[in-house]
Amino acid sequence: MTIRLRLIIVTVLGLVVTMAFWGWMQIRALEGILVEQQERRLASVAETVSSYYSHFPTGVGLSTLDATLKEQIQTDLRLARIDIFTIVNYDIDYIEYMAGAGRVRYEWPEELASLVAASRKPKYILIKTEDGPATGLLYPVISEKSHKTQFVVGVITFSRNYAEIIARAQRLFLISTVGLLLVILIFLAASYRLIIDRPLGVIIRTIDAFQSGRYLERIPSDRHDEWGHLGEHFNSMAAEIEQVIAKNVELTGNLEDRVRKETQKAFELQKQVDSLQRLAAMGYLTATIAHDLGTPLHSIAGLASLLQERGNWPPDVDRKLGLIIQQTLRLQTVIRKAKLATRPPEAHFEAVDVGEIISETASLAEPLIIRAKTQIIIDCENDLPNINADRNRIQTALFNMIQNALEAMPDGGRIKVSAKTTTDRKELLICVADTGCGIPPEIIERICEPFFSTHEEDTFRGLGLSIVRDIVKLHGGRLEIRSVPGEGTEVDLYFPVRL
Repeated sequence: MTIRLRLIIVTVLGLVVTMAFWGWMQIRALEGILVEQQERRLASVAETVSSYYSHFPTGVGLSTLDATLKEQIQTDLRLARIDIFTIVNYDIDYIEYMAGAGRVRYEWPEELASLVAASRKPKYILIKTEDGPATGLLYPVISEKSHKTQFVVGVITFSRNYAEIIARAQRLFLISTVGLLLVILIFLAASYRLIIDRPLGVIIRTIDAFQSGRYLERIPSDRHDEWGHLGEHFNSMAAEIEQVIAKNVELTGNLEDRVRKETQKAFELQKQVDSLQRLAAMGYLTATIAHDLGTPLHSIAGLASLLQERGNWPPDVDRKLGLIIQQTLRLQTVIRKAKLATRPPEAHFEAVDVGEIISETASLAEPLIIRAKTQIIIDCENDLPNINADRNRIQTALFNMIQNALEAMPDGGRIKVSAKTTTDRKELLICVADTGCGIPPEIIERICEPFFSTHEEDTFRGLGLSIVRDIVKLHGGRLEIRSVPGEGTEVDLYFPVRL
């Protein structure tokens, strides 16, 4: 139901109730006026009759009065009946008619006549006659000497004109009410557009534009009524919303910048971890090559030196022995330089927040975790103490353990990374547990050896836990591995707490 229809219904109901009450009051007032006029007329007739009878109480006077009354009844069509009677005995309510004339037959109630005579007060009554409704008056005539009722005059007049006047007034009121309602409805329909529809349309169009993204739209504030106040409140609200949107845009831009920076930072950390892993792998590879080649090269150089020291060699042989010694020494120098080039950078120890490192490492490994359809759970105690460590190496160790856990769960699973202090609070424990295939007992002792791997097709595997072990040793900690085949593996890293 629209506001216009509601307004019309409420207005019509209010007008109908108001005008009905107003009309009822007017009809009642008109009835009162007509009744008062009738009562005055009846009282006037009664006083005239009583005055005449008081002055001429003889038989001739009664005859003349009777004739006069009949003539008056015939002349005045509004009069229905005039009677004069006396109260013979108040106790038995007996009345005696003395004179009268009438257009209709009517007998006055003796009890009512006796009551009027006894109370000495006039009494108006409504009477229904054969010719229609009428109004009657019982008028007591009081003696000036004895102050008693001498006789009672009864006058009856027709109320047909009175009823017609009331009916015509009611019809006139009904017609005027309907006409007034029609005029008011037409006026409301004409003024609705100017007072309500037009400003409401402006407000609705502005709100629709604001909802569509045009946040600069405002309601014109050229009115000084309720619509103007509503427009001012909307404009104030729109300005606040515009400020909030601007702040959100700014915060979104800042958030995007932060995400970009954090992503770049994570990418750089990933590069550092990868670089450290490659350096460690090359270092192990170079160390192995140096160990495998260093001894025979050293033997070759020593034997060639011994042969050269014997002397008595042809010049050509002596020169070749010298070349052998020279090239052997050069190979040893190359191997030594390769070992220096592949050595990880010097450790940089500082106070490290383990919980922060675990969170960063989990973010680095997130693409691998999502690709492997694996769930990772982080569980760190509150108020963990710091450790004195190389941040990048700790992160490398954690990343390697997560990679190993993912390789042990090719069909997905769950990784839990937790951190807590030991009972004596002297060490901090980092545990990486998976629900993978586990490690067979016969190889668990060799799992940390360099280049030991169950994947025979890749000769560069088998450095992950070896790197982790060396990093833990570098920090003065220890590494423990617990595994149940078919259930999973737990790798515990113990680091001394920074004092």
